[in-house]
Amino acid sequence: MWVANFLVAASATMILPFLSLYISTFGDYSSAYIQKWSGFVFGITFLTAFLISPLWGRFGDKHGRKKILLITGFGIALSIFFMGYASSVTELFILRLFMGVVTGFIPTSIALISAQTDKKHAGKVLATVQTGTVSGGLFGPLIGGSLVDTVGFQYTFILTSSAIALATLIVAIGIKEIVVNEKNASKKTYSRKEVLRLIFKSRLLLAVMLISFFIQTANFSIQPLLALYVDELTTTVNLAFMAGLAFSITGLGNLVATRSWGNLGDRIGHDKVLIICLILAVVCFIPQAFVTNIWQLVFLRFLYGIQVGGLIPCMTAYIRQLAPLSVQGEVLGYNQSFRFLGNVIGPVMGGVLAGYFGISSVFYFSASLFVVALFVLYFSLKEKEVTAFEDEHTLKRVKNF
Repeated sequence: MWVANFLVAASATMILPFLSLYISTFGDYSSAYIQKWSGFVFGITFLTAFLISPLWGRFGDKHGRKKILLITGFGIALSIFFMGYASSVTELFILRLFMGVVTGFIPTSIALISAQTDKKHAGKVLATVQTGTVSGGLFGPLIGGSLVDTVGFQYTFILTSSAIALATLIVAIGIKEIVVNEKNASKKTYSRKEVLRLIFKSRLLLAVMLISFFIQTANFSIQPLLALYVDELTTTVNLAFMAGLAFSITGLGNLVATRSWGNLGDRIGHDKVLIICLILAVVCFIPQAFVTNIWQLVFLRFLYGIQVGGLIPCMTAYIRQLAPLSVQGEVLGYNQSFRFLGNVIGPVMGGVLAGYFGISSVFYFSASLFVVALFVLYFSLKEKEVTAFEDEHTLKRVKNF
């Protein structure tokens, strides 16, 4: 599964940095037109995925997650293949929309691994799988840039789709889904309304999903602006390479630390690791607004990546502990929807803030989101402690009678 996630993540990120350049090959368009449609083409995939992800999760809970991996894997490969033959912005937009419908491979693979891993080791195992996704995201843009320069856009799309098809074949041949029945686990089936009621009644579960939204909004608010920010910090002729370095170095920090955070979460509790990572993320994010050269930014982005490496696997492991096994796929699907929503809102908010107040203001905005996420988690945990204390006190009174 690590190899499959690496191939899918690398292939998906191969084409993202160059969508705007690809659009410019369709005709003689103005810069404003290209920027506008780049945003639409980029965002439509995440918007569609936001709506569809819970449905894939529910289908996986009922009929098996491996089937979802095969459907989404080949679906993504097919959509990217035809992107290489798109002749207009409209065709590319429709293909990206379809890609959003079938974008569920990585979250479904996480749900599959989560369901087949005992809770004591969930953090370590999920963090290991996460390194595959992070590694792919780290090397994808570099591989994609080399391919575009060497063979052009069309063959880059074809090779990308081939890599995703290969990853799906690896899953079809090498992965066996085992149905795990936990001790004392209820065999009750839940309707969609009951799953939503479960999420909204569990303050901690809802808090984790809100934190997912805040983290993705913070991440994506600055990412589209990094190239412009790097341009302000350096006069190098290799602007694209330096911007790619500032973009990818976060993934390197993530890769270095994610498994260690998962191990720590298994030992001391995933809630404690989440609190630590959120605090450190704020500490590493704000100074990025004050850097005076590119290497200061790269260093801070690396440190920030280390903290982010603990957030996603620990949140997934936490959901593993909070949600019943029979609906974990659907719950993780809703969590993924919150993340996709952040992917859509983040760039919009970042662009608006940068337009009015400058790029530095986006770092303050993103840091404030981490602070909000920290308070949401803290007060949810406090409420859990109060509820647990009241339940224990009530139980003692009943026993005394």
